[in-house]
Amino acid sequence: MKKPLFILSLALAMFAACTQNNKSETAESDSDTTEFGELKSASAQQSSVDTNLNKIGTDPTPTGAATGSSNNGEMLISKSDCMGCHKVNEKLVGPAYQEIAAKYEATEANKNLLANKIVNGGSGVWGEIPMAPHPSISQGDAKEMVSYILSLKSK
Repeated sequence: MKKPLFILSLALAMFAACTQNNKSETAESDSDTTEFGELKSASAQQSSVDTNLNKIGTDPTPTGAATGSSNNGEMLISKSDCMGCHKVNEKLVGPAYQEIAAKYEATEANKNLLANKIVNGGSGVWGEIPMAPHPSISQGDAKEMVSYILSLKSK
């Protein structure tokens, strides 16, 4: 009974995270008509939504943010759906960021390993629940996110 309930709560958490991203992206989108008042085709509207959603976490380094900066990684995480499954200091669906930082040293090899898990997904390290892949996040942005996470290691 616990396992189906846990899986259902995971699905609801992921749905809530996706719904929140859709609402913010939909609010930013233009109208559904052309300049001549004609309705855009459904495929054109969907293409616009897909393009907007795929921009999450793929922006170039923002003005004033240095590459490798943990602030940039924190910003990228806040723009993605990561917080639907992870929190900084307590386990949610996935491990807390501080738990990840405690487990992995901030080496280049570990940054690459964890960035690949963000992009491609992963399973088995923290339990039975797999981490969903995020193919729209670039390797560079994923490494920025990992740098931020690993910077949370307790001193």
